[in-house]
Amino acid sequence: MSLPGIVLTASLLIAPGFQGPGQTPPFPSFIDVAGDAGVALVNVSGGAEKGYIVEAIGNGAGFFDFDNDGDLDLVIANGSTIEGYETGGHPLVALYRNSGGRFHDVTRDAGLDRTGWGVGVCVADFDNDGNQDFYVTAYGPNVLYRNVGNGTFEDVTDRAGVGDTRFSTNCAFGDYDRDGGVDLYVANYLRFDPESIPRRGESDDSTCTFMNVPVLCGPLGLPGEPDVLYRNELDGTFTDVTETAGIGDLGHYGFGVVFSDLDNDGWPDIYVANDSVPNFLFHNDQDGTFSEVGLASGTARNEEGFVQAGMGVAVGDYDMNGYLDIFVTNFARDTNTLYRNLGGRSLFFIDATASANLGEGSLAHLGWGAGFADLDNDGLEDLFVANGHIYPSVDALDVGQSYRQRKEIYRNIGGAAFEEMTLKMGGDSVEEKAARGAAFGDYDNDGDIDVLVINMNGPPSLYRNEGGNLNNWVSFELEGDRSNRDAIGARIEIAVGDSVSVREVRSGGSYLSHNDLRVHFGLGRAMRVDRVRIHWPGGEVEELRDVEANRFLKVREGAGIVGEAFPP
Repeated sequence: MSLPGIVLTASLLIAPGFQGPGQTPPFPSFIDVAGDAGVALVNVSGGAEKGYIVEAIGNGAGFFDFDNDGDLDLVIANGSTIEGYETGGHPLVALYRNSGGRFHDVTRDAGLDRTGWGVGVCVADFDNDGNQDFYVTAYGPNVLYRNVGNGTFEDVTDRAGVGDTRFSTNCAFGDYDRDGGVDLYVANYLRFDPESIPRRGESDDSTCTFMNVPVLCGPLGLPGEPDVLYRNELDGTFTDVTETAGIGDLGHYGFGVVFSDLDNDGWPDIYVANDSVPNFLFHNDQDGTFSEVGLASGTARNEEGFVQAGMGVAVGDYDMNGYLDIFVTNFARDTNTLYRNLGGRSLFFIDATASANLGEGSLAHLGWGAGFADLDNDGLEDLFVANGHIYPSVDALDVGQSYRQRKEIYRNIGGAAFEEMTLKMGGDSVEEKAARGAAFGDYDNDGDIDVLVINMNGPPSLYRNEGGNLNNWVSFELEGDRSNRDAIGARIEIAVGDSVSVREVRSGGSYLSHNDLRVHFGLGRAMRVDRVRIHWPGGEVEELRDVEANRFLKVREGAGIVGEAFPP
């Protein structure tokens, strides 16, 4: 199957139900409504000068429906300060309940009173009881919160056996052994001890300077920590299978993590973006083990063979060839990287950054959270990148960079390249922030994708999509039966005319964050979907026909459409 995306993309542009040549729809705008919507947490992430690396990586957030009312609620991981952590830290998370697009802080009522230094979150119904639970990574012990179902959560970390005490960053759930229970991958960063690591300005080592200016030390020069893979035992507990599954490593500064079936064999693989060392691609061998194929697949380094500073990860089929591509955000003065999946079972990617027009524009930015999302509902996945430097002192240097940076928002042009729209959009999109995590979901249930971005030492930004729903769309909430309850790992293909779009149900991703588990498709002008094919995580395939547009549909494994996930 060689380079099929070119043919399929051409068919998309003329397919019934999608905008044809000369009928390009207007791109939406984004308005930051965090304050008006009630999302007011002031993120804590170290001191202003960022003397240590733990203070600079920031935090993430997750969209999920913890009370099963059809509205996306919100959990935000919160950090701490060096001084504050010594006395127990700050509140680990904040939980906001969504009531018709307005958020209310219910952290205390939900029993989420633990303190520490939170970093990231990922969400899944790990015990298959119908209520979505969440995991919090941290500098210090990680925490697994079980959703009791009455508006409260129970800390089950010790009982479940997932309280890793290392400096953890991203996490993701995925059923790698297809036994009906979601397993858990946790990326660990480095061994951090403020007693043994020099503070900013205390060392002239090359790993503690930037452009000859003293900055925080690391990650190079500091010992990395190995990641961990936990297998769900389906009894409320997990087992560390890192070594037996072939995931063990020497410590590679792990950041972005996703479970995704990258070769369409029905088994989820694992991709890890590593900071300043080669990235990992663990191919699922279908026997409980993985083979690391990052270098062989072309996803460990960029096309020039250079190692980059991988931060966030997004996965999506931007060229509509039926295979999922990988986008990785990287450091300033380097490009972000788009790995295009050439298809087939060989797991081979090419660096399409330059050809897709994603290189030069990213050089002045330092990327973190990112996501493929059809922001204008034209049937093609666009790209959103949250940016911000790690060194506040960069503002004093004449290097064309700044600590606070604007977003990069790219429109997908025909499945072949991207056009940056940020400056054309203007408004809140160009406001400069020191951003980190980004979570994607339709929080106001109006049919287009919104974005929440976590900002360093300040309130988050909730970017409401204005105008994306001028085109048609459809959204699916899957419920597993034989598969895990959230159907994490399911692959959905929709056909409109001759064009086929592919999405996955996925937990985790972006940077330290978790996106809406509902799967959203833009449909352009199409009023219905000709065919929906669902590949359930357990291996079953189910088809739906003639599905009406502009609906949130709930689909149960083996039963088809069982109702509206969010009634109009």
